[in-house]
Amino acid sequence: MPPLLELEHVSKHFGGVMALRDVDFTLLPGEIHGLVGENGAGKSTTMKIIAGVHTDFDGVMKIRGKEVRLRSARDALSNSIGMVHQELSIVPDLTVAENVFLGNQPLTPLGTVDWSRMNREAKRLIASLGLEIDPTTTMGTLPVGLQQLVELSRVLFSGAQIIILDEPTSALSPPEVKQLFAVLRRLRSEGRSIVFISHFLDDVLAISDRVTVFRNGQKVTTADTKTLSKDDVISHMIGRGSKGMHMGEEAELRGDDAKPVVLSVDGVSDGRSLRDFSIDLRAGEITGVYGFMGSGQIELSRALFGKLPLRRGTISLDGKPVRLRSTAAARAKGIAFVPENRRMMLFRQEPVYKNVSISILDRIHRLFVKPQVERKITEGHIKDLQIRPPRTGIALGSLSGGNQQKVALAKWLTHLPKVLILSEPTRGMDVGAKEDVIRIVKSLRDRGVAVLVLSTEPETILTLADRVTVISKGMVAKRFSTGHIEKADLLAAA
Repeated sequence: MPPLLELEHVSKHFGGVMALRDVDFTLLPGEIHGLVGENGAGKSTTMKIIAGVHTDFDGVMKIRGKEVRLRSARDALSNSIGMVHQELSIVPDLTVAENVFLGNQPLTPLGTVDWSRMNREAKRLIASLGLEIDPTTTMGTLPVGLQQLVELSRVLFSGAQIIILDEPTSALSPPEVKQLFAVLRRLRSEGRSIVFISHFLDDVLAISDRVTVFRNGQKVTTADTKTLSKDDVISHMIGRGSKGMHMGEEAELRGDDAKPVVLSVDGVSDGRSLRDFSIDLRAGEITGVYGFMGSGQIELSRALFGKLPLRRGTISLDGKPVRLRSTAAARAKGIAFVPENRRMMLFRQEPVYKNVSISILDRIHRLFVKPQVERKITEGHIKDLQIRPPRTGIALGSLSGGNQQKVALAKWLTHLPKVLILSEPTRGMDVGAKEDVIRIVKSLRDRGVAVLVLSTEPETILTLADRVTVISKGMVAKRFSTGHIEKADLLAAA
């Protein structure tokens, strides 16, 4: 059977960085093709080339044997290619029918929207997926799983024969996953071809006919799913057995149950991303939470810092239940937070010393602002944390990403918190900056702080954590507290 789509020797650069190197890929008519690999392996870059998002690349792309060069997402649609991104592009305040026909509403002879026809056609299209949804329902009131299927119906309405799904099950409950898989099998039986990108290997192996594995911007292998086990896929993803273990790919955990529990999370749920999740944070320990993107780590960090309301469960501090209704309430209880996006909590146009002192202004100023006090405190942190350049008055935005992260940590060091929550603390840093941040975090642990590190990078977790909880789809998948652990163990549990 000739391929429906082919990539031959495709490479892609972003500046001086090679994102894809000499990639070959084929998609057959009427198949579901799984695509897996670690963060940054090249999966999404490859699919964005196919979907017309990345137009500048080396190599050849063919559809039905004919070479094509797509210049935009609209160009891809004209070639029967559609993509449902992980971040849904719905308009929550519009109806289901309006979302299905967004930008392509049927019109009456007078040029106005033909509402009755649009609702009727939307209902028919959605019913073809085995769904019963009132097309006049407001989109934002539907569960995430149904929103995703409605967006899929929009892609189908466009006439797409090649459908790319990016992390389609990351926010779905088991019944919603089952419903999605039933739809995908029906589409496959109709002769449509689907690329299924996911970190959730069990889902990939359950639905795919073939699987392609990427590593470090290259295709490692393509194989029939029936010939692969989960361990096989993980071995291909991390190259186990070919180069041995590298730094950050294994660790000896040293969780100590004798240390006091500072913060206890028991059965918390937010109604969407967190489902009956529990964890204990101990004084003088770094607890790592590892999971794929969309597994619930971000929501957990927000909930513990009073930014996300919880529907169920309890949070206790020093053995007493607490209600964290705001970030101010969390700070007052001794909880500090450094988010994955530094821009959320730093003022790039302001000098370094103002960014450091912002969290303690109420302690150092009574009636009047005292910049000299702020600068003196900041000078000490600059020396201890080796922030470069070592100038208190320089604009924060002129510092490197690693040095900005040090400033973000310095905010909480004048008065040590009881609990420090770090989301993706080393993402996007060079090796030297990562080592500095790791040293700082471990020094805080050694001073008695209960540290929670949440990351999608297994190397970060294995380098920092004394104990690890793996989160998958908002639930605890596995806990590791002592003994030897490897990167493959985390991937398998997630």
